[in-house]
Amino acid sequence: MTQTIAPRVRTLVLLFLATTGLLLATAGPASAHAALTGSDPQQGVVVDKAPTQVSLTFSEQVSTSANSLRVLDPKGKAVQNGTPTNLSGTTYAVRLHSGLPDGTYTVTYHVVSADSHPVAGAYTFSIGAPSKTSVAVSDETVGGGLVGGLYGFGRYMSYAGFVVLVGGAAFVLACWQRGAGVRAVQRLVVSGWVTLTSATLLLLLLRGSYTGSGKIGDIFDLDLLGQVLQTKTGAALVSRLLLLAAAALFIAVLFGAYEKREDEEKRDLTFGLAVGGVVVSAGLAASWAMSEHASVGLQAGIAMPVDVVHLLAVAAWLGGLTALLVALYKAPAETPVDSAAVRRFSTVAFGSVVALVLTGTYQSWRQLGSWSAFTDTWYGQLLLVKIGLVALLVGIAYISRRWTARLAQAVGQGSRKAPEKESVSVSGTGSAARGATKKGGDTKAGSAKAGAAKAGDTKAGDTKAGGTSKREAQLARQRAAVDAARQKRERDADPNRFGLRRSVFAEAGVAVVLLAVTTVLTQTEPGRTEEEAKAATSSSSSSSSSDASAGAVTLTMPFDTGGADGKGVVTVDLDPARVGANEMHVYVQRPNGRAFDIPEVKIAFTLESQKIGPLPVVPDHITTGHWSANGVQIPVAGDWEVAATVRTSDIDQTTVSKNAQIG
Repeated sequence: MTQTIAPRVRTLVLLFLATTGLLLATAGPASAHAALTGSDPQQGVVVDKAPTQVSLTFSEQVSTSANSLRVLDPKGKAVQNGTPTNLSGTTYAVRLHSGLPDGTYTVTYHVVSADSHPVAGAYTFSIGAPSKTSVAVSDETVGGGLVGGLYGFGRYMSYAGFVVLVGGAAFVLACWQRGAGVRAVQRLVVSGWVTLTSATLLLLLLRGSYTGSGKIGDIFDLDLLGQVLQTKTGAALVSRLLLLAAAALFIAVLFGAYEKREDEEKRDLTFGLAVGGVVVSAGLAASWAMSEHASVGLQAGIAMPVDVVHLLAVAAWLGGLTALLVALYKAPAETPVDSAAVRRFSTVAFGSVVALVLTGTYQSWRQLGSWSAFTDTWYGQLLLVKIGLVALLVGIAYISRRWTARLAQAVGQGSRKAPEKESVSVSGTGSAARGATKKGGDTKAGSAKAGAAKAGDTKAGDTKAGGTSKREAQLARQRAAVDAARQKRERDADPNRFGLRRSVFAEAGVAVVLLAVTTVLTQTEPGRTEEEAKAATSSSSSSSSSDASAGAVTLTMPFDTGGADGKGVVTVDLDPARVGANEMHVYVQRPNGRAFDIPEVKIAFTLESQKIGPLPVVPDHITTGHWSANGVQIPVAGDWEVAATVRTSDIDQTTVSKNAQIG
């Protein structure tokens, strides 16, 4: 028995650890769900007069703190006055000192989007003329490092705990009420509660550091924790803990008073537990819906209840599947999971899949907004993977449904031919165990009679008789255990039951991976937001390049070095694009529009008509995704080829080029 179960349990555990490890290894800094769509002054611009303030516009509302917006002069000194203010809607500004000298200034921002994810970045602008030096800020992406990894792990475990807790309890109430007395099922549901509670506490402690400095030492900062409790996410986590206290009472009744009631007495209690369980489960699901993707953006009032239904459907399906797997492998011979329970779960799973398809379709439309977002955004690509996994899961579930039908048919035929034999081989009534117990009782009675016949024996004789009686009782228990194990082996040897167990085990394995992909999706910028940010950035760039105050040339060139992270866009700005000295700025961005730091970028100018060039220029790195060079000499006017060589790793490099009329 143990040798049969252990390899499969170890396989699931290893799959869980591998998936979690992959999740943490591939989880970079949290994606910005509020994208920067505009700024004043704009990125890279040179203004004649020092501005009185710097304003940033995001794709959605954000939360700011005292140091959310900073402006640094060429020497790295902060030149902003006071704290950021909300000008209107999604635009935030900070005032500057008066009389700022000429030079290149760096703007850094560090905010939290309305759907709870941290957003950070930096860009530069110049007053009068660019300075020879500027502040080299570190990569302002947040949500990474050890704290980010722990936060991602906590999110995964919270989803897993919710699924096991809600789905396991629903499986007992709706499909297999006898399972309330099975120790393995009890442990499963309790472990789901413990996991969700522990993960929620972990997220609450990590939240301040995750959205702030990212330092381990800030995890136990009580002042920071107090600030977290005043945010929407902090309130959602506290609400989840309060609901988990109610869930603990529910579990105590389900596996206590409910399990001890007779079948007829369970009816009223079943209804009460079902109502209470739905209320608590919906409240737990709402703690996610009210603080993450569903709470912001398009049709938030509809999206939040849809998200609650989606999460409950996931829990009923995947959590019930986990409970069924545990029941098939670890239920004792006296209380086996029968085909009727499997059929009832099949009905519940079918309803859950229908709910998932309907709610998932709505969520996909809301988060993507266009068919192209499926392939052009990271969120869309992840969503395609999730859809594929769900389709695979449904296919395996169909196989399980067929095994269930065969098992039910075999039980029916066996009950008509030999009901007593069937009860032992398939249903596992444990009659042999009772016989063994009876033998043990007879032995004990015989021992008692022997003891009475020898009442006059010495104390040593009494001790010997008592030892013989204990030995007989021990042997009887061993025989009963052997008989029970034999019956379970015979039951599990049934090809229909064996096939069902294998298909359910495969479903559980796919579910582990599916849950990991879902966790990554919740931390990824929605495709609709990403495309809107791209459109806003393109519009801003076009407006800037067409500004009549400067005769600059702007060239935008997509590139792909062929590596794992080799795609992006390089933009070359040449101002004033005339014969003589020019100022050049080079910007490298990822496909989603965010700044992209690469090891090296080089520019070369070639005028084929006069056999001039290539004239190499190696710009200086200014900040994340931004390089600059002053005094770039263009000797004559003409149709110049501007070639950009980008290197994204030690071995991945490519050169892209465009022609431009200069001079």
